[in-house]
Amino acid sequence: MSLEAIKAAIPHREPFLLVDEIIEQTADHIVCRKTFTGHEFWYAGHYPDFPLTPGVLLCEAAMQAGAVLLARVVADNPDRVPVVSRINNVKFKAMVRPGDTVLLDAKITEQMAGAFFMDARVILNGKSAVTFDFACKM
Repeated sequence: MSLEAIKAAIPHREPFLLVDEIIEQTADHIVCRKTFTGHEFWYAGHYPDFPLTPGVLLCEAAMQAGAVLLARVVADNPDRVPVVSRINNVKFKAMVRPGDTVLLDAKITEQMAGAFFMDARVILNGKSAVTFDFACKM
């Protein structure tokens, strides 16, 4: 999926759009790619001598991938925007540095009324860098 299609699916924009490309997508699962170039604004202060992608932004990237997935689920009503209502069981397992490319893996595990429950992983070099579950309301 092109960047234009991603922008059509979710309201996020630069410098806070954290999904570069959709690799694969099914009805309940999505895998996206994000490359951190080192030119992102946060590296100037996090940390100047050891640039590191903030963990909360890795979570945000995976949740944006989930939002792209949910855009397809609620395609009949494009005015509905997913908003995170809960994030649980976050585990940071590896550091993501400038120049790294990660895969963002999100899966719908349950749907109840307007709420969607999802599992997410940020994958670096084939291994989980971040794992968590979250919920969104439309």
